[in-house]
Amino acid sequence: MASNLVIVESPAKAKTIEKFLGKDYKVASSFGHIADLPANELGVNVEGDFLPKYIVSSDKKKVVSELKSLAKKMDTVWLASDEDREGEAIAWHLANTLQLDSKNTKRIVFHEITKTAILDAIAHPREIDYNLVNAQQARRVLDRLVGYELSPVLWKKVKGGLSAGRVQSVSVRLIVEREREINMFSPEESYKTQALFQTNNYKSINAQLSKGFKSQVETLEFLEKNKGSQFKVSSVETKPATKIPTAPFTTSTLQQEASRKLYFSVSKTMNMAQRLYEVGLITYMRTDSVNLSKEAQQGAMKQIEKLYGPSFVKQRQYKTKNKGAQEAHEAIRPTDFSRSQVAIDYDQSRLYELIWKRSIASQMSDAKLERTQLKISSNSHNELFVAKGEVIKFEGFLKVYLEGVDDENDETSGLLPAVSEGEVLDLKEIISNQRFTRPPYRYSEASLVKKLEEQGIGRPSTYAPTISTIQNRKYVQKGISEGEIRNYVQIKLLNDEKQLKF
Repeated sequence: MASNLVIVESPAKAKTIEKFLGKDYKVASSFGHIADLPANELGVNVEGDFLPKYIVSSDKKKVVSELKSLAKKMDTVWLASDEDREGEAIAWHLANTLQLDSKNTKRIVFHEITKTAILDAIAHPREIDYNLVNAQQARRVLDRLVGYELSPVLWKKVKGGLSAGRVQSVSVRLIVEREREINMFSPEESYKTQALFQTNNYKSINAQLSKGFKSQVETLEFLEKNKGSQFKVSSVETKPATKIPTAPFTTSTLQQEASRKLYFSVSKTMNMAQRLYEVGLITYMRTDSVNLSKEAQQGAMKQIEKLYGPSFVKQRQYKTKNKGAQEAHEAIRPTDFSRSQVAIDYDQSRLYELIWKRSIASQMSDAKLERTQLKISSNSHNELFVAKGEVIKFEGFLKVYLEGVDDENDETSGLLPAVSEGEVLDLKEIISNQRFTRPPYRYSEASLVKKLEEQGIGRPSTYAPTISTIQNRKYVQKGISEGEIRNYVQIKLLNDEKQLKF
Protein backbone atom coordinates (compact mmCIF):
# COMPACT_ATOMS: atom_id res chain seq x y z
CA MET A 1 0.00 0.00 0.00
CA ALA A 2 1.44 3.39 -1.03
CA SER A 3 2.26 5.80 1.77
CA ASN A 4 3.56 8.65 -0.43
CA LEU A 5 1.55 10.82 -2.82
CA VAL A 6 3.45 12.59 -5.59
CA ILE A 7 1.46 15.28 -7.40
CA VAL A 8 2.64 16.32 -10.88
CA GLU A 9 1.03 18.54 -13.51
CA SER A 10 0.29 16.14 -16.38
CA PRO A 11 -1.10 12.58 -16.44
CA ALA A 12 1.46 11.48 -19.06
CA LYS A 13 4.27 12.53 -16.73
CA ALA A 14 2.57 10.73 -13.81
CA LYS A 15 2.68 7.37 -15.60
CA THR A 16 6.39 7.73 -16.40
CA ILE A 17 7.38 8.77 -12.88
CA GLU A 18 5.34 6.05 -11.16
CA LYS A 19 7.45 3.42 -12.94
CA PHE A 20 10.60 4.83 -11.33
CA LEU A 21 9.35 5.14 -7.74
CA GLY A 22 7.82 1.74 -7.02
CA LYS A 23 4.89 0.53 -4.93
CA ASP A 24 5.41 2.92 -1.98
CA TYR A 25 4.50 5.88 -4.16
CA LYS A 26 1.24 6.87 -5.81
CA VAL A 27 1.65 9.49 -8.55
CA ALA A 28 -1.36 11.68 -9.45
CA SER A 29 -1.89 14.66 -11.72
CA SER A 30 -3.33 18.10 -10.96
CA PHE A 31 -3.91 18.68 -14.72
CA GLY A 32 -2.15 22.06 -14.49
CA HIS A 33 -3.46 24.88 -12.27
CA ILE A 34 -6.22 23.94 -9.81
CA ALA A 35 -6.98 27.54 -8.79
CA ASP A 36 -7.10 30.83 -10.68
CA LEU A 37 -8.76 34.24 -10.75
CA PRO A 38 -12.52 34.13 -11.40
CA ALA A 39 -13.63 34.50 -15.00
CA ASN A 40 -16.65 36.74 -14.35
CA GLU A 41 -15.03 39.47 -12.24
CA LEU A 42 -11.74 41.36 -11.93
CA GLY A 43 -10.63 39.20 -9.01
CA VAL A 44 -8.00 41.70 -7.87
CA ASN A 45 -8.51 44.00 -4.90
CA VAL A 46 -7.18 47.19 -6.46
CA GLU A 47 -7.92 49.18 -3.29
CA GLY A 48 -6.29 46.63 -0.96
CA ASP A 49 -2.69 45.92 -1.98
CA PHE A 50 -3.84 44.27 -5.22
CA LEU A 51 -4.57 41.01 -3.45
CA PRO A 52 -5.79 38.35 -5.90
CA LYS A 53 -8.90 36.29 -5.28
CA TYR A 54 -8.40 32.63 -6.20
CA ILE A 55 -11.16 30.14 -6.81
CA VAL A 56 -11.35 26.50 -7.89
CA SER A 57 -13.16 26.43 -11.23
CA SER A 58 -16.04 23.99 -11.73
CA ASP A 59 -14.03 21.80 -14.11
CA LYS A 60 -11.31 21.33 -11.46
CA LYS A 61 -13.52 20.53 -8.46
CA LYS A 62 -13.51 16.79 -9.16
CA VAL A 63 -9.68 16.76 -9.48
CA VAL A 64 -9.33 18.69 -6.20
CA SER A 65 -11.74 16.33 -4.44
CA GLU A 66 -9.82 13.26 -5.61
CA LEU A 67 -6.45 14.72 -4.62
CA LYS A 68 -7.80 15.71 -1.19
CA SER A 69 -9.05 12.17 -0.64
CA LEU A 70 -5.71 10.66 -1.68
CA ALA A 71 -3.67 13.11 0.44
CA LYS A 72 -5.57 12.16 3.62
CA LYS A 73 -4.51 8.53 3.21
CA MET A 74 -0.79 9.29 2.78
CA ASP A 75 2.02 9.88 5.23
CA THR A 76 3.83 12.32 2.93
CA VAL A 77 2.73 14.48 -0.01
CA TRP A 78 5.37 15.44 -2.56
CA LEU A 79 4.57 18.49 -4.70
CA ALA A 80 6.35 17.82 -7.99
CA SER A 81 5.01 20.48 -10.35
CA ASP A 82 7.38 22.05 -12.88
CA GLU A 83 10.40 24.05 -11.77
CA ASP A 84 9.36 27.41 -13.27
CA ARG A 85 7.20 30.19 -11.78
CA GLU A 86 3.96 28.63 -12.94
CA GLY A 87 4.98 25.30 -11.42
CA GLU A 88 5.86 26.93 -8.11
CA ALA A 89 2.47 28.67 -8.03
CA ILE A 90 0.74 25.33 -8.73
CA ALA A 91 2.59 23.76 -5.79
CA TRP A 92 1.51 26.66 -3.56
CA HIS A 93 -2.12 26.39 -4.68
CA LEU A 94 -2.06 22.64 -4.04
CA ALA A 95 -0.69 23.13 -0.54
CA ASN A 96 -3.39 25.72 0.27
CA THR A 97 -6.39 24.22 -1.52
CA LEU A 98 -5.76 20.66 -0.32
CA GLN A 99 -5.04 22.04 3.18
CA LEU A 100 -1.81 20.05 3.44
CA ASP A 101 0.10 19.85 6.68
CA SER A 102 3.47 21.57 6.16
CA LYS A 103 5.19 18.92 8.32
CA ASN A 104 4.17 16.18 5.90
CA THR A 105 4.50 18.15 2.67
CA LYS A 106 7.66 18.40 0.58
CA ARG A 107 8.46 20.30 -2.60
CA ILE A 108 10.64 18.59 -5.20
CA VAL A 109 11.83 19.72 -8.63
CA PHE A 110 13.62 18.05 -11.53
CA HIS A 111 14.48 19.17 -15.05
CA GLU A 112 14.41 15.74 -16.66
CA ILE A 113 12.21 12.68 -16.16
CA THR A 114 14.78 9.97 -15.62
CA LYS A 115 15.09 7.55 -12.73
CA THR A 116 18.31 9.21 -11.53
CA ALA A 117 16.77 12.71 -11.60
CA ILE A 118 13.55 11.63 -9.84
CA LEU A 119 15.35 9.73 -7.06
CA ASP A 120 17.77 12.65 -6.61
CA ALA A 121 14.79 15.03 -6.26
CA ILE A 122 13.21 12.79 -3.61
CA ALA A 123 16.54 12.75 -1.74
CA HIS A 124 16.79 16.57 -1.81
CA PRO A 125 13.35 18.14 -1.13
CA ARG A 126 12.99 21.84 -0.42
CA GLU A 127 10.38 24.37 0.71
CA ILE A 128 8.05 26.26 -1.63
CA ASP A 129 9.95 29.22 -3.08
CA TYR A 130 7.74 32.22 -2.31
CA ASN A 131 9.86 34.54 -4.46
CA LEU A 132 8.81 32.50 -7.48
CA VAL A 133 5.21 32.31 -6.24
CA ASN A 134 5.03 36.08 -5.81
CA ALA A 135 6.61 36.64 -9.23
CA GLN A 136 3.92 34.46 -10.80
CA GLN A 137 1.18 36.24 -8.86
CA ALA A 138 2.49 39.65 -10.00
CA ARG A 139 2.48 38.49 -13.63
CA ARG A 140 -1.02 37.03 -13.32
CA VAL A 141 -2.40 40.18 -11.67
CA LEU A 142 -0.84 42.37 -14.39
CA ASP A 143 -2.35 40.12 -17.05
CA ARG A 144 -5.76 40.47 -15.47
CA LEU A 145 -5.55 44.25 -14.98
CA VAL A 146 -4.48 44.84 -18.58
CA GLY A 147 -6.92 42.33 -20.08
CA TYR A 148 -9.90 43.25 -17.91
CA GLU A 149 -9.52 46.97 -18.55
CA LEU A 150 -8.71 46.82 -22.27
CA SER A 151 -10.98 44.01 -23.46
CA PRO A 152 -14.24 46.00 -22.96
CA VAL A 153 -12.79 48.72 -25.20
CA LEU A 154 -12.35 46.12 -27.95
CA TRP A 155 -15.92 44.91 -27.44
CA LYS A 156 -17.24 48.45 -27.94
CA LYS A 157 -14.96 49.52 -30.77
CA VAL A 158 -14.50 46.27 -32.71
CA LYS A 159 -16.71 43.35 -31.68
CA GLY A 160 -17.60 41.20 -28.69
CA GLY A 161 -15.60 38.18 -27.63
CA LEU A 162 -12.21 39.74 -28.32
CA SER A 163 -9.47 40.04 -25.71
CA ALA A 164 -6.40 42.14 -24.95
CA GLY A 165 -3.39 41.13 -22.92
CA ARG A 166 -0.05 42.25 -21.59
CA VAL A 167 1.93 40.28 -24.18
CA GLN A 168 -0.54 39.64 -27.01
CA SER A 169 -1.37 43.33 -27.42
CA VAL A 170 2.30 44.25 -27.75
CA SER A 171 2.81 41.38 -30.22
CA VAL A 172 -0.03 42.68 -32.39
CA ARG A 173 1.46 46.16 -32.26
CA LEU A 174 4.83 44.86 -33.49
CA ILE A 175 3.07 43.16 -36.42
CA VAL A 176 1.05 46.29 -37.23
CA GLU A 177 4.15 48.48 -37.13
CA ARG A 178 5.94 46.11 -39.51
CA GLU A 179 2.94 46.17 -41.87
CA ARG A 180 3.03 49.98 -41.87
CA GLU A 181 6.74 49.88 -42.75
CA ILE A 182 5.93 47.56 -45.68
CA ASN A 183 3.09 49.81 -46.91
CA MET A 184 5.26 52.94 -46.74
CA PHE A 185 8.21 51.29 -48.47
CA SER A 186 9.27 52.67 -51.85
CA PRO A 187 11.54 50.35 -53.87
CA GLU A 188 14.76 51.72 -55.34
CA GLU A 189 16.33 50.51 -58.58
CA SER A 190 19.90 49.23 -58.85
CA TYR A 191 22.01 47.04 -61.12
CA LYS A 192 24.13 44.15 -59.91
CA THR A 193 26.90 42.97 -62.20
CA GLN A 194 28.69 39.64 -62.38
CA ALA A 195 31.18 38.18 -64.83
CA LEU A 196 32.21 34.73 -66.00
CA PHE A 197 35.92 34.27 -66.67
CA GLN A 198 37.93 31.32 -67.92
CA THR A 199 41.49 30.38 -66.93
CA ASN A 200 44.22 29.11 -69.24
CA ASN A 201 43.25 25.52 -68.41
CA TYR A 202 39.56 26.18 -69.09
CA LYS A 203 38.37 26.42 -65.48
CA SER A 204 35.49 28.83 -64.79
CA ILE A 205 35.47 31.68 -62.26
CA ASN A 206 32.28 33.53 -61.33
CA ALA A 207 33.00 36.99 -59.92
CA GLN A 208 30.90 39.91 -58.68
CA LEU A 209 31.63 43.54 -59.49
CA SER A 210 32.47 45.24 -56.20
CA LYS A 211 30.42 48.28 -57.22
CA GLY A 212 26.67 48.58 -57.91
CA PHE A 213 25.02 51.01 -60.33
CA LYS A 214 21.97 53.17 -59.65
CA SER A 215 20.69 53.45 -63.21
CA GLN A 216 20.63 51.74 -66.58
CA VAL A 217 22.68 54.60 -68.07
CA GLU A 218 25.56 54.04 -65.63
CA THR A 219 25.40 50.30 -66.25
CA LEU A 220 25.57 50.69 -70.04
CA GLU A 221 28.52 53.09 -69.75
CA PHE A 222 30.40 50.55 -67.64
CA LEU A 223 29.67 47.62 -69.97
CA GLU A 224 30.83 49.64 -72.98
CA LYS A 225 34.21 50.13 -71.24
CA ASN A 226 34.66 46.37 -71.07
CA LYS A 227 34.45 45.78 -74.81
CA GLY A 228 37.79 44.36 -75.90
CA SER A 229 39.28 44.69 -72.40
CA GLN A 230 42.00 42.44 -71.04
CA PHE A 231 41.54 40.96 -67.57
CA LYS A 232 44.03 39.53 -65.11
CA VAL A 233 44.17 38.31 -61.52
CA SER A 234 45.41 41.33 -59.57
CA SER A 235 45.54 39.62 -56.17
CA VAL A 236 45.01 36.25 -54.49
CA GLU A 237 44.29 36.33 -50.74
CA THR A 238 44.01 33.12 -48.76
CA LYS A 239 43.15 33.31 -45.06
CA PRO A 240 42.40 30.66 -42.45
CA ALA A 241 39.03 30.98 -40.71
CA THR A 242 37.04 29.18 -38.04
CA LYS A 243 33.38 28.64 -37.29
CA ILE A 244 32.20 27.92 -33.78
CA PRO A 245 29.05 26.02 -32.81
CA THR A 246 25.99 27.75 -31.43
CA ALA A 247 24.75 27.22 -27.87
CA PRO A 248 22.29 24.44 -26.96
CA PHE A 249 18.61 25.24 -27.32
CA THR A 250 16.56 27.54 -25.15
CA THR A 251 12.78 27.60 -25.61
CA SER A 252 12.88 30.49 -28.07
CA THR A 253 15.84 29.23 -30.14
CA LEU A 254 14.20 25.78 -30.37
CA GLN A 255 10.99 27.40 -31.62
CA GLN A 256 12.94 29.42 -34.20
CA GLU A 257 15.06 26.55 -35.48
CA ALA A 258 12.16 24.08 -35.62
CA SER A 259 10.32 26.66 -37.72
CA ARG A 260 13.27 27.11 -40.11
CA LYS A 261 14.29 23.47 -40.48
CA LEU A 262 11.16 21.43 -39.72
CA TYR A 263 8.52 24.03 -40.68
CA PHE A 264 6.76 23.56 -37.32
CA SER A 265 4.53 26.26 -35.88
CA VAL A 266 5.56 27.53 -32.45
CA SER A 267 2.63 25.74 -30.78
CA LYS A 268 3.45 22.46 -32.55
CA THR A 269 7.08 22.67 -31.43
CA MET A 270 6.03 23.12 -27.80
CA ASN A 271 3.47 20.33 -28.08
CA MET A 272 6.08 17.90 -29.45
CA ALA A 273 8.69 19.02 -26.89
CA GLN A 274 6.19 18.55 -24.03
CA ARG A 275 5.64 14.94 -25.10
CA LEU A 276 9.36 14.27 -25.40
CA TYR A 277 9.87 15.67 -21.89
CA GLU A 278 7.01 13.69 -20.37
CA VAL A 279 8.38 10.36 -21.63
CA GLY A 280 11.84 11.20 -20.31
CA LEU A 281 13.68 11.84 -23.59
CA ILE A 282 14.64 15.51 -23.14
CA THR A 283 15.10 17.97 -20.28
CA TYR A 284 12.50 20.57 -19.35
CA MET A 285 11.43 22.46 -22.47
CA ARG A 286 10.64 25.87 -20.92
CA THR A 287 13.99 27.51 -20.23
CA ASP A 288 15.99 30.55 -21.25
CA SER A 289 19.34 29.13 -20.09
CA VAL A 290 22.08 27.80 -22.39
CA ASN A 291 23.87 25.95 -19.57
CA LEU A 292 24.68 22.26 -19.70
CA SER A 293 25.42 20.39 -16.49
CA LYS A 294 28.83 18.78 -16.05
CA GLU A 295 27.18 15.36 -16.35
CA ALA A 296 25.53 16.38 -19.62
CA GLN A 297 28.81 17.71 -21.02
CA GLN A 298 30.57 14.48 -20.12
CA GLY A 299 27.80 12.43 -21.72
CA ALA A 300 27.95 14.48 -24.93
CA MET A 301 31.75 14.35 -25.17
CA LYS A 302 31.80 10.60 -24.61
CA GLN A 303 29.37 10.10 -27.49
CA ILE A 304 31.28 12.49 -29.77
CA GLU A 305 34.53 10.62 -29.17
CA LYS A 306 32.81 7.31 -29.82
CA LEU A 307 31.19 8.46 -33.09
CA TYR A 308 33.78 10.84 -34.54
CA GLY A 309 37.04 10.54 -32.60
CA PRO A 310 38.84 12.61 -29.93
CA SER A 311 39.82 15.40 -32.36
CA PHE A 312 36.13 16.39 -32.62
CA VAL A 313 35.70 16.93 -28.86
CA LYS A 314 35.84 20.36 -27.24
CA GLN A 315 34.17 21.05 -23.90
CA ARG A 316 32.32 24.37 -23.84
CA GLN A 317 30.23 26.31 -21.36
CA TYR A 318 27.86 28.91 -22.77
CA LYS A 319 26.45 32.03 -21.15
CA THR A 320 23.17 33.61 -22.09
CA LYS A 321 22.96 37.23 -23.27
CA ASN A 322 19.47 37.52 -21.79
CA LYS A 323 19.78 39.47 -18.52
CA GLY A 324 16.59 37.99 -17.10
CA ALA A 325 17.54 34.36 -17.79
CA GLN A 326 17.22 31.82 -14.99
CA GLU A 327 20.74 30.39 -15.06
CA ALA A 328 19.98 27.67 -12.51
CA HIS A 329 18.13 25.78 -15.22
CA GLU A 330 19.67 23.79 -18.04
CA ALA A 331 19.30 24.21 -21.77
CA ILE A 332 17.04 21.80 -23.65
CA ARG A 333 19.02 18.62 -24.30
CA PRO A 334 18.57 14.84 -24.56
CA THR A 335 18.59 12.94 -21.27
CA ASP A 336 20.70 10.20 -22.89
CA PHE A 337 23.23 11.28 -25.51
CA SER A 338 23.79 7.71 -26.69
CA ARG A 339 20.34 7.85 -28.30
CA SER A 340 20.74 9.84 -31.51
CA GLN A 341 17.36 8.64 -32.79
CA VAL A 342 14.18 7.46 -31.12
CA ALA A 343 11.46 5.18 -32.51
CA ILE A 344 8.39 7.31 -31.78
CA ASP A 345 5.96 9.55 -33.64
CA TYR A 346 7.53 10.93 -36.84
CA ASP A 347 7.40 14.63 -35.91
CA GLN A 348 8.52 13.98 -32.34
CA SER A 349 11.51 11.98 -33.59
CA ARG A 350 12.46 14.79 -36.00
CA LEU A 351 12.38 17.33 -33.17
CA TYR A 352 14.36 14.99 -30.92
CA GLU A 353 17.06 14.58 -33.60
CA LEU A 354 17.27 18.38 -33.96
CA ILE A 355 17.76 18.75 -30.18
CA TRP A 356 20.33 15.92 -30.13
CA LYS A 357 22.36 17.42 -32.98
CA ARG A 358 22.36 20.93 -31.51
CA SER A 359 23.38 19.65 -28.06
CA ILE A 360 26.11 17.36 -29.43
CA ALA A 361 27.48 20.07 -31.74
CA SER A 362 27.79 22.47 -28.79
CA GLN A 363 30.57 20.27 -27.33
CA MET A 364 32.45 19.76 -30.60
CA SER A 365 35.58 21.32 -32.09
CA ASP A 366 35.59 24.44 -34.23
CA ALA A 367 35.34 23.97 -37.98
CA LYS A 368 38.57 24.97 -39.76
CA LEU A 369 38.15 26.74 -43.09
CA GLU A 370 40.31 28.32 -45.75
CA ARG A 371 38.79 31.35 -47.43
CA THR A 372 40.13 32.59 -50.75
CA GLN A 373 39.41 35.92 -52.42
CA LEU A 374 40.44 36.74 -55.98
CA LYS A 375 40.44 40.30 -57.31
CA ILE A 376 40.25 40.66 -61.09
CA SER A 377 41.21 43.91 -62.78
CA SER A 378 40.78 45.34 -66.28
CA ASN A 379 43.11 47.45 -68.40
CA SER A 380 40.21 49.73 -69.40
CA HIS A 381 38.82 50.83 -66.00
CA ASN A 382 39.59 50.83 -62.26
CA GLU A 383 36.67 48.71 -61.03
CA LEU A 384 37.42 45.25 -59.62
CA PHE A 385 35.58 41.96 -59.94
CA VAL A 386 35.78 39.82 -56.81
CA ALA A 387 35.45 36.03 -56.55
CA LYS A 388 35.19 34.27 -53.18
CA GLY A 389 35.76 30.64 -52.33
CA GLU A 390 35.71 28.54 -49.20
CA VAL A 391 37.26 25.17 -48.46
CA ILE A 392 36.56 23.16 -45.27
CA LYS A 393 39.88 21.88 -43.92
CA PHE A 394 38.41 20.26 -40.79
CA GLU A 395 34.67 19.71 -40.36
CA GLY A 396 34.50 19.90 -36.58
CA PHE A 397 30.92 20.53 -35.45
CA LEU A 398 29.78 20.97 -39.08
CA LYS A 399 29.89 17.19 -39.35
CA VAL A 400 26.73 17.21 -37.23
CA TYR A 401 24.94 20.56 -37.37
CA LEU A 402 24.76 24.05 -38.87
CA GLU A 403 22.31 26.64 -37.54
CA GLY A 404 19.69 27.94 -39.93
CA VAL A 405 19.12 31.63 -40.66
CA ASP A 406 15.95 33.62 -41.33
CA ASP A 407 17.23 35.51 -44.39
CA GLU A 408 19.28 33.26 -46.63
CA ASN A 409 22.13 34.95 -48.49
CA ASP A 410 22.22 33.92 -52.14
CA GLU A 411 25.90 34.82 -52.53
CA THR A 412 27.25 31.50 -51.27
CA SER A 413 30.94 30.74 -51.57
CA GLY A 414 32.09 27.80 -53.66
CA LEU A 415 35.38 26.28 -54.73
CA LEU A 416 37.78 28.35 -56.85
CA PRO A 417 40.33 27.00 -59.33
CA ALA A 418 44.04 27.44 -58.60
CA VAL A 419 45.30 30.69 -60.16
CA SER A 420 48.30 32.93 -59.60
CA GLU A 421 48.66 36.67 -59.30
CA GLY A 422 49.08 38.30 -62.72
CA GLU A 423 47.46 35.42 -64.60
CA VAL A 424 45.50 36.57 -67.65
CA LEU A 425 41.85 35.51 -67.80
CA ASP A 426 39.49 35.21 -70.74
CA LEU A 427 36.17 37.04 -70.30
CA LYS A 428 33.22 34.93 -71.42
CA GLU A 429 30.37 37.27 -70.46
CA ILE A 430 29.28 40.07 -68.16
CA ILE A 431 25.67 40.17 -66.98
CA SER A 432 24.00 43.12 -65.23
CA ASN A 433 20.63 42.43 -63.61
CA GLN A 434 18.19 45.10 -62.59
CA ARG A 435 17.34 44.80 -58.89
CA PHE A 436 14.85 46.49 -56.60
CA THR A 437 15.26 46.98 -52.88
CA ARG A 438 12.84 44.85 -50.86
CA PRO A 439 10.50 45.97 -48.12
CA PRO A 440 11.00 44.45 -44.65
CA TYR A 441 9.81 40.86 -44.39
CA ARG A 442 6.57 40.15 -42.57
CA TYR A 443 7.11 38.31 -39.32
CA SER A 444 7.11 34.54 -39.34
CA GLU A 445 6.25 32.84 -36.06
CA ALA A 446 9.97 32.23 -35.52
CA SER A 447 11.06 35.81 -36.24
CA LEU A 448 8.26 37.18 -34.03
CA VAL A 449 9.50 35.02 -31.14
CA LYS A 450 13.01 36.34 -31.75
CA LYS A 451 11.76 39.95 -31.70
CA LEU A 452 9.75 39.42 -28.50
CA GLU A 453 12.79 37.91 -26.80
CA GLU A 454 15.07 40.74 -27.98
CA GLN A 455 12.62 43.30 -26.58
CA GLY A 456 12.26 41.45 -23.26
CA ILE A 457 8.53 40.88 -23.86
CA GLY A 458 7.01 37.77 -22.30
CA ARG A 459 8.72 34.58 -21.15
CA PRO A 460 9.54 31.23 -22.82
CA SER A 461 6.26 29.78 -21.62
CA THR A 462 4.18 32.62 -23.14
CA TYR A 463 5.38 32.71 -26.75
CA ALA A 464 3.39 29.75 -28.07
CA PRO A 465 0.03 30.62 -26.40
CA THR A 466 0.44 34.30 -27.34
CA ILE A 467 0.97 33.54 -31.02
CA SER A 468 -1.91 31.05 -31.01
CA THR A 469 -4.23 33.58 -29.32
CA ILE A 470 -3.61 36.45 -31.74
CA GLN A 471 -4.29 34.08 -34.65
CA ASN A 472 -7.39 32.50 -33.07
CA ARG A 473 -8.81 35.96 -32.32
CA LYS A 474 -8.25 36.91 -35.99
CA TYR A 475 -6.02 39.85 -35.06
CA VAL A 476 -3.51 38.50 -37.55
CA GLN A 477 -3.80 35.98 -40.32
CA LYS A 478 -1.09 33.51 -41.16
CA GLY A 479 -0.77 32.60 -44.79
CA ILE A 480 1.27 32.71 -47.94
CA SER A 481 0.92 35.82 -50.08
CA GLU A 482 1.00 35.35 -53.83
CA GLY A 483 4.12 36.83 -55.33
CA GLU A 484 3.79 39.55 -57.94
CA ILE A 485 5.41 39.08 -61.33
CA ARG A 486 7.89 41.89 -61.87
CA ASN A 487 9.65 42.36 -65.18
CA TYR A 488 13.30 43.31 -64.92
CA VAL A 489 16.07 44.32 -67.31
CA GLN A 490 19.06 42.08 -67.95
CA ILE A 491 21.98 43.41 -70.00
CA LYS A 492 24.66 41.05 -71.31
CA LEU A 493 28.07 41.73 -72.76
CA LEU A 494 29.12 38.61 -74.69
CA ASN A 495 32.83 38.88 -75.32
CA ASP A 496 32.79 36.66 -78.39
CA GLU A 497 30.31 38.99 -80.05
CA LYS A 498 31.59 42.23 -78.50
CA GLN A 499 28.05 43.52 -78.21
CA LEU A 500 25.37 44.32 -75.64
CA LYS A 501 22.19 42.25 -75.48
CA PHE A 502 18.98 43.07 -73.61
